[in-house]
Amino acid sequence: MHSFGDQCLDMARSILSHNLGAINEDGTLAPIEGEASRLDEPGHAALAIGEFFRVSQEPEFRGIDLVDLSARCITAQTFTEEPAENGLAHSALGLLAFSPAKDRNLVWERLVDLTRRRLDHRLLARTDYQNHLQAFNIAKAVARYSMGLSKKDETGKLIDRFIERIQSTSSAGFCDDCPEGLGGVYDVYGVLSFVFIRQALQLHANIRLLERKLPTLRTYAEKYIKIIPDLVRQDGLGWAYGRGIGAYGQMHCISLILQAMRDNWIAEEKQPLYFDVVRRLFQYFFTTFLDQEHGYLVIRDEERNTGENHTTRMANFDAVRYLCQWSRLARSIGNAPTLEPTSKSNKASGRFIVFTKTHNKEQGLFLYRDPVSGLHIQLPLVGPGKEHTSDSIGFPHCPGIFDWPVDQYQPIMVPELTFGDKAIIPCYYGKRCVTGIGLKNGFYFRYEQPELVTKEGVFMSGLGNCKANWTFCGNKVSCDFQFMVFNQTQLDSIRYVLAISMPHSRYKSFLVYTLGEENLRVSVTQNDFQMNWLQPLEVGRDPIQRSYYGRIRYYQTLARHHPFMMQARCPYRIGITFEPDIHLVEG
Repeated sequence: MHSFGDQCLDMARSILSHNLGAINEDGTLAPIEGEASRLDEPGHAALAIGEFFRVSQEPEFRGIDLVDLSARCITAQTFTEEPAENGLAHSALGLLAFSPAKDRNLVWERLVDLTRRRLDHRLLARTDYQNHLQAFNIAKAVARYSMGLSKKDETGKLIDRFIERIQSTSSAGFCDDCPEGLGGVYDVYGVLSFVFIRQALQLHANIRLLERKLPTLRTYAEKYIKIIPDLVRQDGLGWAYGRGIGAYGQMHCISLILQAMRDNWIAEEKQPLYFDVVRRLFQYFFTTFLDQEHGYLVIRDEERNTGENHTTRMANFDAVRYLCQWSRLARSIGNAPTLEPTSKSNKASGRFIVFTKTHNKEQGLFLYRDPVSGLHIQLPLVGPGKEHTSDSIGFPHCPGIFDWPVDQYQPIMVPELTFGDKAIIPCYYGKRCVTGIGLKNGFYFRYEQPELVTKEGVFMSGLGNCKANWTFCGNKVSCDFQFMVFNQTQLDSIRYVLAISMPHSRYKSFLVYTLGEENLRVSVTQNDFQMNWLQPLEVGRDPIQRSYYGRIRYYQTLARHHPFMMQARCPYRIGITFEPDIHLVEG
């Protein structure tokens, strides 16, 4: 059997064979049918080609001149009229991958003088970002100094600024990708930032800078490294909430772990655990998102969807980049991801990971795992950012069991109270967040909201408050929400939505989590708002209603659509219990 590194390189070759032909003469990329191209796609293609050359040292691929293709993509990205920091940073690292010295860089020799001057100007110009885009500024600075376009190296200063932003927006040391307003967008883009910065530093011409900055980066990257084993489900599903997950939720996590392995950031006694995590993450990625018959990545089709910011063409080149990176990293650590699975604990576990805790809000992620039933939950209490979708709503994310639509808003498993033109949901932040073990050794997660918040993440000061209580025991999940208004107020409507999905008919893991005939086995235990179940809404043929992993079949809604007068200082509760009929079947 091929080693892990060889497997990755073989997959990269297969994906390249299906996508290099999409690069046009002018360096832009032709989209697949039904999609539109993005301005930053040429940069992603350039970095994929550069990483392939870096690991294989092959300037040609099946008779195709990779140096020429890379030069065309970099030229196209350089002359993109609109700002595209993402693509520019990727193209800069793609250039560096061929050599950090201009006089030995095959791609630099192919660029005309006008492109060189324009690239120098674009790498110098930068905007100060408060989010993951700052990682792209760091990559641009690395490229400009390493290629000899500047004698002044700004990389260290930009890394320090990136770390300062983390310290100012998170008491626990995590990346808040949208600190404006309510803030607290703690998602997989934090992992992406550290992966990209570490990749850029590996290409930096000054090795001493790498030695100086790695300890600082390690301090914060380890925050994510430590939580990944608890995130990964038995079947290998990785990061499963927030923006940009699906295939990227697997790829970012694999890269961060392998980089940490290469840098000796993981203690020797912990390495078997992380090797097993990488094995499961990769297996899920391979079986769920790769068309094994033809050899290319599928992130969007008639049964599943992904965010608008990811095109299939971009994802395929990103997959090539990551696969080549994994191949190189795996070889440096001895191809250890082929180790046998480690033994698992048979005890249920529940923990709350604090992302930030201040006087006015607490945010974090509650993780629950029941090895007997296979139920593995990620319940985020994080901000919505600028995208008000179900991806970051505070309900138990568990694809195949508790699902939600991609890039759409539905109040999945949380009550939505409408007052006039404002819709309130008990998500995004809490106070006095506590977790522990309750009756029958079940786990609980409780928090309060002193001020109600809209589904857009805006505080409704003076309206009322809420208390939320989630409990988990085996495969039984219970939620109890208690609302109170400060003054007598008319509630115009309230609803509570469940999404019932089905796994992908073709692309699925070896172990498939799905619901049996009895579905979620829902029971309403408290109903002070006198809500009623509506007729199930079938959406199986609606192309918009898709998850990252399969099609949404229908929505089940508990609702009240006529006014209800809420009395001042009187608690109103909603209690619902689930005991999902979980089936673990072979894919």
